[in-house]
Amino acid sequence: MPPLHEVSCCLGVFVVVERALRSTAAEVLTWSMEATLVAMLAEHLNRKSEQKNSEARSWTASLPLLAKDLQEVGLGQVEMLLEFRLPVTSARADVVLSGVDPRTGEDSYVVVELKQWSQAELAYNSDRIVRASGLPDEQTHPIDQVRGYCKYLSQYVEVLHHRPEAVHGVAYLHNATENSISTLRARQPDRLGRMFTADGREEFLRFLTSRLAPTSGATAAERLLASPIRPRPNLLTFTASELRSATEYSLLDQQQIAYQRVLDQVRLSHEQDQKSVVIITGGPGSGKSLIAITLLSELHREGKLVRHATGSQSFTESLRKYPAKGSTQLKGLFQYYRTFADYRRNQLDVLICDEAHRIRAVSTNRFTRKEKRTGRPQIDELIAAAKVPVFLLDEHQVVRPGEVGTFSEIYSHATRAGYPVHTIPLDGLFRCGGSAEYDEWVRRLLGLRIGGPTKWVGDTSFEVRVAQSPKQMQDFLRTKNDSGEVARITAGYCWPWSDPRPDDSLVEDIRIGSWSMPWNLKSDRTVNGIPSKLFWATDPAGFDQVGCIYTAQGFEYEWAGVIIGPDLVIRNGRFVSMRDGSQDKPMKSKRLFDDDFDRLTRNIYKVLLTRPMRGVLIYATDPETQQFLTELVP
Repeated sequence: MPPLHEVSCCLGVFVVVERALRSTAAEVLTWSMEATLVAMLAEHLNRKSEQKNSEARSWTASLPLLAKDLQEVGLGQVEMLLEFRLPVTSARADVVLSGVDPRTGEDSYVVVELKQWSQAELAYNSDRIVRASGLPDEQTHPIDQVRGYCKYLSQYVEVLHHRPEAVHGVAYLHNATENSISTLRARQPDRLGRMFTADGREEFLRFLTSRLAPTSGATAAERLLASPIRPRPNLLTFTASELRSATEYSLLDQQQIAYQRVLDQVRLSHEQDQKSVVIITGGPGSGKSLIAITLLSELHREGKLVRHATGSQSFTESLRKYPAKGSTQLKGLFQYYRTFADYRRNQLDVLICDEAHRIRAVSTNRFTRKEKRTGRPQIDELIAAAKVPVFLLDEHQVVRPGEVGTFSEIYSHATRAGYPVHTIPLDGLFRCGGSAEYDEWVRRLLGLRIGGPTKWVGDTSFEVRVAQSPKQMQDFLRTKNDSGEVARITAGYCWPWSDPRPDDSLVEDIRIGSWSMPWNLKSDRTVNGIPSKLFWATDPAGFDQVGCIYTAQGFEYEWAGVIIGPDLVIRNGRFVSMRDGSQDKPMKSKRLFDDDFDRLTRNIYKVLLTRPMRGVLIYATDPETQQFLTELVP
């Protein structure tokens, strides 16, 4: 069983487990009457009670109501797993009811999504996107939301993977009537997704008693919480499968909205000859590339003219080499941004611009023929190339001078051209163990969030360490890498990058005391078993070289070592950027303002620190910075 954490409170002791706050209906009702329910859930989620007041109101209004319903029909001993965290993501189901199936005597689980909506309707031209009264943003249809949670649990929780029939999903709109949500009934229910309103409360209770017996659910809850988690495929493995046949991978919450919004706009572009632009924003690991690949694969299967584009040579060539291996047609789906300068207007149905923060000001460079130097903005070329151009970006991943892929730039170019723009923010996290705490810690550490650095309080889903030397970092990560968990070491571009020696061996440019390692290969081709710069992140031999921002961005691996060089140091409790510490020529250019250097440097380290899935080791070459980090991380 996962480690338990006991917290004293006025009621005695309650138990916070790794994935959920565990309780029964009677306990929830008692906590509600004692006015301690919100404090306990806030403690479980490691946030202050006054934060997210809308969330607190939802707990107060919905959880006691569900608990009362359970008690009324004799299910008071069923275990309620509150704010159940889905594996390797920050997404949480409101409640997972754990008990015994009255028909078979086997473990049975009901995922419950609680909605306080009093009124809701389908968004224009969609049967999967909803607008609810009182909420400014579009919402996933409740049936699709809970269905996504059920599918995700069955995919990754070992005890459910082999018994998917044990999982059921319901959305309970306890403040709504059938009349007030009538258009939502266009979505058909199934075992993984049903929807009940206040009018259907009796039907809801009958459903619960048909899936859960009036007996203790403790054993079922323990089996669920203690279950091993199946590994999540990396993006390249997922892409290889998805391109050839639709997988069962489940998009969650805002990911579903983004995916469906694009499909809706593609349909409208054909039915009404309507061109539109979609902008999807989100941080590292929020699922941008996952959405991009899922869209690419689905639209390609439907026969649409669709292309995937990036500005990263390493990322695009890796997609061509691994997932598209053996198929010229599939390789052709992956292109570079500069490719579309010569496309006719609306030549494609859809252009998916992944890593859109890498968009350059123009597609031309010093090698472009004079007659081709039009000076046309690259954003305009990309927008013009397709009926539905889709941009997926994270502004905190703009890391090079000349990159202009920001929300405001893309939005401005699209609206000036007269095209409607649909924007979808992603708020989930599917990297760094799904640890929202780590993501916030990194932002605060680097000054990308107000408030300054804070101590790392820990998260069972993600490991953070400060290495006491680069050798200690290398030794620890080598053990992980040799055991089959992919590990990589990266560093700020603070050392020279030499050409190989005449015998093709690499110069160990990165020297810290008596320790040294080479940068990854400069070449686009493999030399003496050393992977080219394009495949440093994906070739097993990449562990023996240090990567930089240009080879690491866009990739993920299980463990990361990050060496913070002299270009970013702690002074008076805050990071300060130092131009003299950089060896990156574009970053040292006198045409780059100090404020821009500072912003780009912080973004670079944010990217490097958010590549790993399971854990990170950090080392700083500056003694004051190293001491500061050591004090922050126990």
